[in-house]
Amino acid sequence: MKIIIRGLIALILTLVFQTQLSAEYLYKDEIIHKPKLTQEVNLIGTDLYKKTGIALKLIFLKELPKNMTMYQYEKQLLSSFKEPTVLLTFSEMNSIVDIETNDKALYKYFDKKQILSPVSSYAQGLMMAAFYAKNWDEFKSMLTDVGGSILPLLGGKAHKNNMTNKYAAALFNGYLDLAQQIAHAKDVKLGNGYDADTNQETLFYVKLFFYGFVLYAIIMYIRRQIYKRRHKDEHFRKW
Repeated sequence: MKIIIRGLIALILTLVFQTQLSAEYLYKDEIIHKPKLTQEVNLIGTDLYKKTGIALKLIFLKELPKNMTMYQYEKQLLSSFKEPTVLLTFSEMNSIVDIETNDKALYKYFDKKQILSPVSSYAQGLMMAAFYAKNWDEFKSMLTDVGGSILPLLGGKAHKNNMTNKYAAALFNGYLDLAQQIAHAKDVKLGNGYDADTNQETLFYVKLFFYGFVLYAIIMYIRRQIYKRRHKDEHFRKW
């Protein structure tokens, strides 16, 4: 009987510990509720904390508390953490994504401006600068403000039923980007296949495929326009 009781106590303690651990790095989730996302975020967060001593926490809010800005919400929450902490926070109804820390010294380990850039690539940045820049300084600024890992995905179209998948993908991408930058700055490598070098190699081939497809689409469009013009001319000559 004692053995059974001890076993039950051990099981309860294990379940309690696992529940606490699962809430460690996906700190609050009012939107997504996907076990796989929770598992992956906590896997990365745990590994990062063990190797750097920095806690990287992800928060999904449906809406900010009334009469409170994102900055106020984050600072209030950050004041409750003793260890060096970085928050990546998303509020759906407020359409805001932000990154804050409880120690200004932590900002040297990652590039907040790059992560939160609305532009993902240099090619896109060049197009944006060419169309919207009002002067040379603005052109250079728009050309260098690239590499966004969250907003370009959030800005993409998605069916109403797939909105949570879009949010999950965008914020996980940003979370991983943050973790990799912190790990790189601390001269350590993330485990579980999330090392920056490995991920960048995969990303290179994804981009290569994407831009190759775009180039192919442009070439086919030009060929189609040339074909239409030629046949249009032939049509007029016949009549």
